[in-house]
Amino acid sequence: MAEICATADAALSSIKSSDRIWCHSMAATPYKMLEALADRAMGLRDVQLLQLHLEHAEAVCQPQLEGHLRNRCYFVSHSTRDLVNQGKADYVPMFLSEIPKMLRSGKQPMDVALIQVSPPDRHGNCSLGVSVEATLAACDVAKTIIAQVNPQMPRTHGDAAIPFSTIDFAVEIDSAIPGFESAVLGDVHLRIGRHVAELIRDGDCLQMGIGAIPDAVLSHLSDHRRLGIHTEMFSNGVLPLVESGVIDNSNKVIHPGKIVTGFVLGSKALYDFVDDNTEVIFLDIEYVNNPAVIRKNPRMMSINSAIQVDLSGQVCADSIGGKVYSGFGGQVDFVTGSQLSEGGRSIIALPATALSGKQSRIVSHLANGAGVVTSRAQVDYVVTEFGTAHLYGASLRERAERLIAIAHPDFREELAAASAF
Repeated sequence: MAEICATADAALSSIKSSDRIWCHSMAATPYKMLEALADRAMGLRDVQLLQLHLEHAEAVCQPQLEGHLRNRCYFVSHSTRDLVNQGKADYVPMFLSEIPKMLRSGKQPMDVALIQVSPPDRHGNCSLGVSVEATLAACDVAKTIIAQVNPQMPRTHGDAAIPFSTIDFAVEIDSAIPGFESAVLGDVHLRIGRHVAELIRDGDCLQMGIGAIPDAVLSHLSDHRRLGIHTEMFSNGVLPLVESGVIDNSNKVIHPGKIVTGFVLGSKALYDFVDDNTEVIFLDIEYVNNPAVIRKNPRMMSINSAIQVDLSGQVCADSIGGKVYSGFGGQVDFVTGSQLSEGGRSIIALPATALSGKQSRIVSHLANGAGVVTSRAQVDYVVTEFGTAHLYGASLRERAERLIAIAHPDFREELAAASAF
């Protein structure tokens, strides 16, 4: 049974030097606990904080923590980006589906799972709430589980339940769940969204993430029917389509009638929607992102973004040149699963330019130091605001021609001159 602590400091008192701590991530980031952890770490050495994308994590990214606490990131966030690129934090390139496997196998030892949960129900079960991802696996293997019990955490279904009896130290802290409201969509994103929507058929099963492009795609789907969702995460743009019946998950083979996800991040309306909603199931990301699972749903459509795409179709999605920007996430998991799905397809969607139009994101060669996340053999379509390039089965020459045609007009002549194909 959990030891009930009066303060976050007391709940963290068992943490010692050289501990490896997994931190609940995304909207479930226990940021109030991280503030206390930063204070405690100043008296310790070589603590590692393992994480996906963290929200409001500035406290554990302070320069004075060097030598005391080091962030180990499987997806780089705003808080950790500078530290990673300065060599003061670590970035681990890894498919999201592989992270729970690594934890459960013991290849990455784990001492502590630091989590945020809902209060226990009448059966004694808490909920991991809006983010199951790899945190379920961390709880399975950690020697110690420390929990912030938050009355504001939604209670979600699927793999989110965690018995209060398995928690070692708990402290109740009432704090807001990190989130955001969707931005107003600009013309570029709306044009991209329209082109992507034209590729989506009635009955397709969708994977898409967060941000302007997914929201723009979803905004163009109001005339579609029988769409499904099997995705690592979703955000606000899904809600109107569920309410209107466009998304009903009726064509899915696995988990028919259910939205399947690993986590959500968005508005309070989104969190209210998933709270105690049996039509949304939060599952272990090792399962959600497993290509062998993804492929079981027919007509799986993966929609992902990129930082650069070269003229052969190679996709860089985690770095800007040699500077790490984000991470692998589930892009390759879903690209692979969608291509294995009967009638499935993969889409990479991105604005044609960066830096207010000064730089093309369709390039002859990836920037020096940039990493390939998705290979040129895996992409079916690349979409910009200028159209759609169908790459499946295309030669290098054909790929270059089709990608130049959807680049910004200001860069097409330059790209054609630089093309090796």
